[in-house]
Amino acid sequence: MNPEKVVFGFFILLAATLNFGFCIGEIDNPVHHSPYELFAAIVVNLIATVLKFGDRTQMGATQLATSLVADLGLITAAIIWGVSTYGMSQEITPHAMAAVVSFASGALFANVTSVVLLVVETVTLRR
Repeated sequence: MNPEKVVFGFFILLAATLNFGFCIGEIDNPVHHSPYELFAAIVVNLIATVLKFGDRTQMGATQLATSLVADLGLITAAIIWGVSTYGMSQEITPHAMAAVVSFASGALFANVTSVVLLVVETVTLRR
């Protein structure tokens, strides 16, 4: 067993599960979406992105692209949340919360694509 592959797979799956956990709930209800979970999803996604930089294959390039898309979606969601809450000096509105969850859901799609690519790559490996 290759410990590097285990760590790589761990962070890809953890990024997807944290992102999924954040997206679950009513889209416009801020009570259903934790800012700490969004922060954790961003950090783990950034770690997963860094781990993907070493692979120079076509599959590695596609993995990196999915990770960058997920990072962009989650960071955009955090910016919207921050501006809506702290820039406006009020609680986040249902409209803004829906935008946050929509961007995070786009990132979730990218993370699911990354997990599928990981599984495909694992299945096609020959010993």
